[in-house]
Amino acid sequence: MPDPGPDSTSRTPARTGGAPPVGERGRDRLRDAFVKPTRRQVVVAVLLAVLGFAFVVQVRNTDANDTYSGLRESDLIQVLNGLTGTAERARREVDRLEARRDELSDENQARSAALDEAEQRVRTLNIIAGLVPVSGPGLRVTITESASRVSVGSLLDMIQELRTAGAEAMEFNDSIRLGAQSSFENAVGGIELDDQLLEPPYVLDVIGDQHNLRTALTFSTGPVETMQTLDGATVTIEELDSVEITSVREAPRPEYAEHGTGQ
Repeated sequence: MPDPGPDSTSRTPARTGGAPPVGERGRDRLRDAFVKPTRRQVVVAVLLAVLGFAFVVQVRNTDANDTYSGLRESDLIQVLNGLTGTAERARREVDRLEARRDELSDENQARSAALDEAEQRVRTLNIIAGLVPVSGPGLRVTITESASRVSVGSLLDMIQELRTAGAEAMEFNDSIRLGAQSSFENAVGGIELDDQLLEPPYVLDVIGDQHNLRTALTFSTGPVETMQTLDGATVTIEELDSVEITSVREAPRPEYAEHGTGQ
């Protein structure tokens, strides 16, 4: 029989088809597991991650316990005393901060109350001085002259009685606001009020308690009776739920008075 030669047994026939080698199949499955993992593979990976985390925590806890397990009783007492002292200092600091918080809260409340009071005083003074428009219940007094003129004295008596009765704001003829320094003088065609001509009929709007204001005008020998008997004028009084006073005065600038040194 002829010798087949050395190459006849060692030569590997060429692959012409069929299943891929085992190594290539293993690599393909490994690549598919990373690229497109199945649900089972995902669950297994999550469980492994949880077990790993638990193991790391257990090791750290063991190390921490080993740190104190090797200490003597006296050392443990010192550690406990140190922790107790730290806790006590922390408690005192918390108490201090809470006390400071309450103190600041009280200061803020006091400051807010003082500010509210100051603002209320400013509003009240502005109304009394006639520096702002106001509205409220009150009276409308209309004085109509006849053949004779209404005297300046009669008007001044009426204004004084209304102020005594608690009038908070007064205005003549929807245009002139009365103030503490208002002055009346006789003038051609009417009465001069604060350097402005006031022509009859004189319409006086007053804000205040309606009953008190009416009583101050209508008592025997009071302003209304005086104007009717001595000046021959007709006086009508209307009680209004809302009196609108829109005119204002300019705040005078003091020339000599100054704030006291204690203010």
